[in-house]
Amino acid sequence: MADETFHSALRDQRIETPSWAYANSGTRFKVFAQPGVPRDPYEKIADAAVVHRLTGIAPTVALHIPWDRVDNYAALSTYATEQGVALGAINSNVFQDDDYKLGSVTNPDPAVRRKATDHLLECVDIMDATGSRDLKLWFSDGTNYPGQDDIRSRQDRLAEALREVYDRLGDDQRMLLEYKLFEPALYTTDVPDWGTAYAHCLELGPKAQVVIDTGHHAPGTNIEFIVAFLLRRGKLGAFDFNSRFYADDDLMVGAADPFQLFRIMYEIVRGDALKPEAGIAFMLDQCHNIETKIPAIIRSVLNVQEATAKALLVDREALADVQNQGDVLAANAVLMDAFNTDVRPLLADFRAAEGLDPDPVAAYHRSGYFDKIRTERAGGVQAGWGA
Repeated sequence: MADETFHSALRDQRIETPSWAYANSGTRFKVFAQPGVPRDPYEKIADAAVVHRLTGIAPTVALHIPWDRVDNYAALSTYATEQGVALGAINSNVFQDDDYKLGSVTNPDPAVRRKATDHLLECVDIMDATGSRDLKLWFSDGTNYPGQDDIRSRQDRLAEALREVYDRLGDDQRMLLEYKLFEPALYTTDVPDWGTAYAHCLELGPKAQVVIDTGHHAPGTNIEFIVAFLLRRGKLGAFDFNSRFYADDDLMVGAADPFQLFRIMYEIVRGDALKPEAGIAFMLDQCHNIETKIPAIIRSVLNVQEATAKALLVDREALADVQNQGDVLAANAVLMDAFNTDVRPLLADFRAAEGLDPDPVAAYHRSGYFDKIRTERAGGVQAGWGA
């Protein structure tokens, strides 16, 4: 690939960081506090702006409601613009209230379903105020025991709520439906896989698309196949990038299986879906429990960029030729040659050409930003998982 084509593709890349990744988080058993953690959505945005200034490819930050609820969303959006970023997806929360013990939009109690749907509609109102394009929906709804509730009725209730929210969306707004294999529902999960999400999105219409969270699959799942299929059908709306060793671990993307991340990004490149106009939202969804927040997020952004660079180096013409010849080993070798390329010098040169520090993590540590926020944010109530 010619240098200019390579650089142009990297220049077009956009990765959205999540507000909650800047806050305190932990395991089921303990939330671990760190110094300098944001105390409100404004400070989360300030941290996200630092990541973008250092990497050049993280210009938006996703919000989570009610964790990022403010009195004036227009003012929050203006602040983000002043910091050099914009507000991205609005993530709903219908899993933390006591009322949702038996589900939210699929709950057998119509009053609880109404409460949950009203929250989703509130999130669309927030989209109107912030200029956000995407409403991201994840439901913890499901059952733990056979016979606990009627499986088909829960799908009917889900479809009804999704339709009401879909019809509320503006012309330039989208619904992104996320799926998850399990947790906390252990017997049935109401949106357990990409097929269920895809079926609901097909029924809803063109403004409904599927989110692939890379941690939400059974071991051995071929995620790049899902990517290729949904791209072919025009129904891939977004990624939640993270890594898993066991289940939904929410570790730094590329930390567990960088080859999988490369394979996913190759399908994106192959499908000409890297450009912003392709409409794919490349988002992180991570909880940095023991590692320092901002450097971990920078590392994740760079890991996606590195996997993308390798995917861009695949000789697609040579690959197609040996594939058509049925040469299995040669075809695999073409992919492996690209994956085994050390792209770090190429990316360092690219960043320097873009006016960025060749090593964003080192630049962060030299910047003094951590010492600054550790001092300025002493006292008050730190933001954390669930707040």
